[in-house]
Amino acid sequence: MLAGFRLRPLLLGLFAAAAFAVPAAAGPYVLIEADTGKVILEQDAGRPWHPASITKLMTTYVTFKALREGKLHIYSLLPISQFAASTPPSKSGFPAGQTITVDNALKLLMVKSANDMAVVLAEGVGGNVENFVGLMNANAQALGMTATRFKNPHGLPDDDQVTTARDMAILARALVKEFPEHEAYFRIPAIQIGKRLLRNYNRLIDRYPGADGMKTGFICSSGFNLVASAHRGTQRLIAVVLGSHNAVARAEQAASLFERGFQAGSGLEVLLGGAKNVSAIANLAQDPGDMWEDMCGKHRKRRVAASDSGDEIEDDEIETPEDALRAIKVNRAKLLTDLPPSMKPIRVHTGPERDEKGRPIVVAKVNGRMEVLPYGQNRVANSPFAPLPDGFGPQTKQERPLRLPRIVPMPQQRPDTQS
Repeated sequence: MLAGFRLRPLLLGLFAAAAFAVPAAAGPYVLIEADTGKVILEQDAGRPWHPASITKLMTTYVTFKALREGKLHIYSLLPISQFAASTPPSKSGFPAGQTITVDNALKLLMVKSANDMAVVLAEGVGGNVENFVGLMNANAQALGMTATRFKNPHGLPDDDQVTTARDMAILARALVKEFPEHEAYFRIPAIQIGKRLLRNYNRLIDRYPGADGMKTGFICSSGFNLVASAHRGTQRLIAVVLGSHNAVARAEQAASLFERGFQAGSGLEVLLGGAKNVSAIANLAQDPGDMWEDMCGKHRKRRVAASDSGDEIEDDEIETPEDALRAIKVNRAKLLTDLPPSMKPIRVHTGPERDEKGRPIVVAKVNGRMEVLPYGQNRVANSPFAPLPDGFGPQTKQERPLRLPRIVPMPQQRPDTQS
């Protein structure tokens, strides 16, 4: 009788897990608890892989450290260099010679996956890209990301830029634990640039209940990558999915992982023989996986852009529009659905941030730290996310849109660019 009582939670967990089976995965994945780092599920999590744009999570980590140390302020103005402006897409497209705040650069980095903003932040924090990449690798080693090597701050193709699902889970957990004051950057559903409204590439945001970040990535060699976090009650999970065949599949797989974690509870830990910490996963000494032929090879008959709401365009493996429509319907029927907006689209612009009277907010070094000068100090919130629904900083009435423009498609990417 006692044995049957003890077995019941495990059976319930297994039934829940079966109800939300994880779709067949092309590449590695891992699901962990954010608070403890315990592994709930994993497959090949120590296998080397090209990170693509999830590289930008380390770019944000290094930038957040610079903000905390007072080397920069969120309203510090950074120049857009010619080198930054010449970076391949995906990018904001702002011309060289303009300036942009750290705050707006981070928003573009997370939502638009803007490679030019990755370079702007790298130059602003490190002085130049080479120095910044050195900081990225130093921080990776300090965090225990033993298989990760960065060669650039954006994730554009480089054979020597590698990571693992294990390492990216460690980085995501560090971002959650060390910089909770900045976590809203990862869950912005959309940004507004002039009359354009651009939705986040992360399809979980405002489609999967509890989704609260983080970052997507794609290059031909990596396939579709995703680092995501979600919460239910007091429990928060982090999922890393590498090498999916399209943007719908990576979101659906992450959602399925979350469901298994939230629904099965401790049953999966018993099934796995007790949960180990993510750092205990062994990184493998082998060449990274390469999906270039599957993603962008000559055998592909046709390239079709697929979107589950018509507000973004990403590379996809689906051969016909009919296939794309079926995939969307299947996806909607399962775990992802349109939810009420969690916040208004955030306006992004070049130039300085302005206070409520329209005056530019000026930042300067005060006692060794970058601070807002006194005349605007009382008009700047302690956190850039207060209040969230009204944007991340002070906005004048002229800056607030009277009505939201229609959502427009993302521009089509070249085969070896990313999102």
